[in-house]
This record gives sequence, C-alpha cells and structure tokens, in this order.
Amino acid sequence: MRAGTVDVALLRPPADTSGLAVIPLYDETTVAVVPTEHLVCAADEITAAELSGEPILLPLDDVVGWADPPGDPIDHRPDTTQDAIELVAAGMGALIVPQSLARLYHRKDLTYRPIIDAPTCAVALAFPEGTQSELVDEFVGIVRGRKPGSSRGQSQPAPKRTAREKTLAKQAARAAAGKVARKPGSGQRGRR
Repeated sequence: MRAGTVDVALLRPPADTSGLAVIPLYDETTVAVVPTEHLVCAADEITAAELSGEPILLPLDDVVGWADPPGDPIDHRPDTTQDAIELVAAGMGALIVPQSLARLYHRKDLTYRPIIDAPTCAVALAFPEGTQSELVDEFVGIVRGRKPGSSRGQSQPAPKRTAREKTLAKQAARAAAGKVARKPGSGQRGRR
C-alpha cells in the first residue's frame, strides 16, 4: 500500500500500520487442525487444556500470535501454514490457525475444532491515510455501513427527477412486468 501497488488491503493486526488508516472488521475464531481420527474430534469444541502434551506445529508465517500456546511446540518450524498442514496430515502434530486458514487448506483426512479459550484473530481493512481516490473513499464508506447511493462522500448529489420522469419510469416498469408475466404462446391475449 505504501508503494501504491494496492489501494486497500485486508490485514491481521498486529502489523506495522504507520501511515495507514485501519478499520477493524471482525475477530476470527482460532481452531486446532488435527487428523480426522484424532481424540479431540469427539467434541464440537475444545479447550486449550485438551491440547496439553500434544505436539504443536508453529509455522514461520503464524498469524495467531498466541503468547503461550498450548501443547508442546515442535522444534522444526515449517515455512508456511500450508507446509504445516502437510505435516499435520503426516501425523507430526496439531496446528493452531484462524478458521479461515483451516478452511483454505481443507483436506479430507484433516478436520478442525474451535478452541473456545484461545485468543481470536483480528482482521482489519487498511488503506493509506490522507490521499486516496474517490473509489477508495466510497469503498471505505460502504465498509463503514453507508449505502452506495448515500449522498455522503459523493461529490455531487444525484439530480431529482421530475414528476413526468417518475411517471414514465413507473409506466416502463409496469410494461416490463407485464411482458415477463405472460409467456409467448400461453393462449393469453394482451389488452388492446
């Protein structure tokens, strides 16, 4: 964003946000990815304590940022979450990730369970402070809850239609609805 290659981006705090405006969007559930036959699969949700003693893979691109994760971290740190998923499938341990990453790397031989007492993973929208385009301003407005047609953020208000223009628009809408309602060859005759 700082180089101007992209106008907006989704990021996971904490990140270096100097010079950026950041809008928090939501907090994502943290899950444990395990083989489908793993013991924790017996429950719909687990606690961190249920991973005690479990070998835990911690990839170099870890985004959870859990200060003291449960289980026993394995000395080998895979480069990526995708590499760690492969190691989970090979039976090397469990992986703690945001739910979206568990879904992204879903495999038939793996599953995940939400960890109810784990920290959540924040997701935010970021864009350069100050100088952004009208399109970015409009997008940010929509993210903040404004409707696309809202007068706020538009440089010129939409011109009001005259009574004649409104009447013609209604007539055109009725005519279009009438054409859609009747199927050709249905035996119905149109009005004259």
